[in-house]
Amino acid sequence: MAHRKPTIVLVHGAFAEGSGFTAIVKRLVADGYPVVAAPNPLRGLSSDAEQVKALLNNIEGPIVVVGHSYGGAVVSAAATGNPEVKALVYLAAFVPETGESVQELVEKFPGSTVGESLKPVPLPGGQVDLYIDPRVFHPHFAADLPAEEAALFAITQRPATGAALGEPAAGPQAWHTIPNYNLISGADRIIPSAAQEFMAQRAGAKVQVVEGASHLVFVSHPGPTAAFIDRAARENT
Repeated sequence: MAHRKPTIVLVHGAFAEGSGFTAIVKRLVADGYPVVAAPNPLRGLSSDAEQVKALLNNIEGPIVVVGHSYGGAVVSAAATGNPEVKALVYLAAFVPETGESVQELVEKFPGSTVGESLKPVPLPGGQVDLYIDPRVFHPHFAADLPAEEAALFAITQRPATGAALGEPAAGPQAWHTIPNYNLISGADRIIPSAAQEFMAQRAGAKVQVVEGASHLVFVSHPGPTAAFIDRAARENT
């Protein structure tokens, strides 16, 4: 019987949505992987993780879970306790310890432009939706993409609530017990590369740095990103 390839579950972060994974999905599918681009509600860290956890629990066979940016915090909670999750892959991502929020981690090292980039939209009940201001999306979020392509991502971005970005990670974090891989974007202006390196080292991750890459490293460098995910799958399934 042929070796069964794991299902690759892709979890987008804040200010993004699943279609951003299109270029790496094409490569992974061509390599024979089943792929699911999970919807991430971006409403609250614990509730977002519960939704992704429910999806993971309904996938048969081995799984490799991939999280970008805030999606890294989501998968760190969602994969906990699932024996079918064989590897975690973080793409320019937050890898929090219990009790840390993504807001806290992004402020831990200098160099992030996220605070000055946010455009709040007040919601009923006192909460806010946060967007990246389209005027700075290209230089701050996607500097290594053509301006026209970055403009499209700015238009289709989905907001995260302020509550989601400020909510501390709760419960055990999956990277303590599941092999993890960290693709670091070397010119990231959202999560400084120093912050990414700190989190990767703390998690004992296998690391690859993409020099000059923006926060949308998986869009601007789809080949190396897909190969990195493939490596995690091959080494653990």
